[in-house]
Amino acid sequence: MEDIYVNMEEAKGVSSNHAGVRSSHRRFYPAVILCLGLLSVFLLVGLITLGVHYHRVGADLNNLTERLQTSADKLSSMTEERDRLTANLTAKIKELDRLQSLLKKKKTCPSEWTSFGCSCYLVPSKSGSWDEGRADCRGRGADLVVIDNIQEQRFLTTFTTQPSWIGLTDREEEGTWKWIDGTPLTLTDWAYKPDNGNGDPRWGEEDCVHIRTDENTRWNDLSCAAQLKWVCEL
Repeated sequence: MEDIYVNMEEAKGVSSNHAGVRSSHRRFYPAVILCLGLLSVFLLVGLITLGVHYHRVGADLNNLTERLQTSADKLSSMTEERDRLTANLTAKIKELDRLQSLLKKKKTCPSEWTSFGCSCYLVPSKSGSWDEGRADCRGRGADLVVIDNIQEQRFLTTFTTQPSWIGLTDREEEGTWKWIDGTPLTLTDWAYKPDNGNGDPRWGEEDCVHIRTDENTRWNDLSCAAQLKWVCEL
């Protein structure tokens, strides 16, 4: 009987231990589930953060790529402009060399003509209107003088002894002065600002230019019908 009692007590102990284990397992599972849930949340948050970060990085890379492309386009444009300027400079240097070579060559002028620089000059003895002066020059194989630089202007102020027509007019468009070879006016040496006769009918339309020979040996606009000498350039 004692043995049976002992066995029953041992059985009760084993049963009690099993119940304790089961109770412990029931408390452990929710904790595991909670941890896994929190881990999933943290993982999801990490993935979202990582996605946002890579999205921003991608946008920055796109912006950087666009800036690099813009810089490359500007560099290409600047390179083209540099090449164009270099070509223009080379052409200018060649033209300068050509002109310097011409200046070194002494031009032979016809009888009664005066040489200066690369041209020959003549002031005929007769007088007439601007159109008559030009017709006379062209009949000699020349034309009314076109003044290209200040040195030529200074030469002409000593070469002419009477007011003389030059090849400058604004007949095509009032106030827009052009040389007879079509080049626009760049060098100017006006005695007074051109005023087209200042509206005075006595002077008429002043569309032609002559060189004065008084104390102010510079240019003046005058009616093309005025009777003056003229300077031919060959």
